Amino acid sequence: MSFQNPVFIPGPTNMPEEIRKSIYMPTIDHRSPLFGEILHPALSGVKKVLKSETAEIFIFPSTGTGGWETALTNTLSAGDKVLAARNGMFSHRWIDMCQRHGLDVQVVEATWGTGLPADRYEEILKADTNHEIKVVLATHNETATGVKSDIGAVRKALDAAGHPAMLFVDGVSSIASMDFRMDEWGVDIAVTGSQKGFMLPAGLAIVGFSPKAMAAVEGATLPRTFFDIRDMQKGYAANAYPYTPAVGLMNGLKLATEMLLDEGLENVFARHHRIAEGVRLAVNAWGLELCAQSSDVYSDTVSAIKTPEGFNATDIVTHAASKYGVAYGVGLGEVAGKVFRIGHLGQLTDVLALSGIATAEMVMADLGLDIKLGSGVAAAQDYYRNSTVASQKAAA
Repeated sequence: MSFQNPVFIPGPTNMPEEIRKSIYMPTIDHRSPLFGEILHPALSGVKKVLKSETAEIFIFPSTGTGGWETALTNTLSAGDKVLAARNGMFSHRWIDMCQRHGLDVQVVEATWGTGLPADRYEEILKADTNHEIKVVLATHNETATGVKSDIGAVRKALDAAGHPAMLFVDGVSSIASMDFRMDEWGVDIAVTGSQKGFMLPAGLAIVGFSPKAMAAVEGATLPRTFFDIRDMQKGYAANAYPYTPAVGLMNGLKLATEMLLDEGLENVFARHHRIAEGVRLAVNAWGLELCAQSSDVYSDTVSAIKTPEGFNATDIVTHAASKYGVAYGVGLGEVAGKVFRIGHLGQLTDVLALSGIATAEMVMADLGLDIKLGSGVAAAQDYYRNSTVASQKAAA
């Protein structure tokens, strides 16, 4: 692999040079007021990115998986009922975590490549007249399949059923890249990580709790120590952590939120959509299809691209790495060997996206697929040339 080439995996993403430098900082006393000057702006910046006025933000030295565990252990007790749909590898992993914690999970099986079945959620919630279901889980962006689900529709399903269950959302590969509206969608816990839209290395679990979720904390009895938000709250009040924080990453997060907010969130979302559209047009020009089954669920952060029957899509990833020093994502779970993934989130620009499209063309041609060199690049170029100014005006 080459350190000179950008990566096209759906996280960790490429780091802007200024963020990399902000992480590389001298050691400071993490119990001093100086750390508070990093901590509190980072918390405030995340809150704005989540589009929330009321959320409590907690940042743990961990990853998105630790954020999932934070959500569950701080609000639930063994045997509590949870409703979740399995439509990809990451929704599957959250379900698995619930089961390992002794939760009673009602699983709705959905075809990989489709979004969350909000209508089925509504049916199940209406039938739960005793309100035994405590939480509905929703994966906003299924990274394994390149599928975005409608969280607003899930909230409407809860409201239509008149159900008091909390709504927990995995936004690991969507938050800070795609529109996320914590307050408007009635999200009770939002989970993300540092290594995707925030353009940092892996190492921070970022979690937002609504007032309703905060109220559930004292009654929850699942074991928690490292991820206990009550200890974290006490630490924040004293400009500190209950243990040693990842100071450099926190300083990077502070800068990352500043950069996102300076660009303007709507501009950030428009940029991601434009880059994703170029990739999708390239896929179409290649004569291939996305794993996502319809345009309303296309992800703006990752495209999972199906290869012809009988072809091992993983060969594209390994050949790209060995010959060209470029990283793409492999297929996971049910789509392993059937798709390869192009991540298009974080620091990417039109120009960087074109390099990823061009390299993918060379790799597929090398491996004998019927790909005309330049076809996908030309389709994306045409779109980028004619959409950049319009999309920037629309987002202004």
